[in-house]
Formats: sequence, structure tokens, C-alpha cells
Amino acid sequence: MIEVKRKDNETNTSLLRRFSRKIKESSVLKQAKAARFSRRKLSELKEKQRALKRIEKTKEREKLRKLGKIE
Repeated sequence: MIEVKRKDNETNTSLLRRFSRKIKESSVLKQAKAARFSRRKLSELKEKQRALKRIEKTKEREKLRKLGKIE
């Protein structure tokens, strides 16, 4: 948690600038952006099911190509 306290005779803009600098230095924003797009790993079962489905589709496509139904 980043915390910046206002100093005596400090303007709002300089306080905001100091806060922004602290955020950049601590890389909190970088971590938040990275976490935003991260995905959970699929379970092994789901991965295997996807692989089997992909293999089935490939075989079906190859079969149709051989029969001349698709190019």
C-alpha cells in the first residue's frame, strides 16, 4: 500500500506528482496491469479434452479434403 502524506506548504499538484512517482517506483501499476490479462491454467482434463477435439476436427477436415468436399 502506497501512502503519501502532504508536507507543509506543498501544493496539490506536487503531492499528486510525488504520489505518481512513488507508484511508478514501486511497480504496483505494472503488476496490476499484468494481473489484469493473466489467465488461470486449465486442468489436465480440460487440456486433454481440447487436444482430442482438435485431433478429431483435423481428421474430419482431412477426410473431407480427400473426398473433395473442401479444398
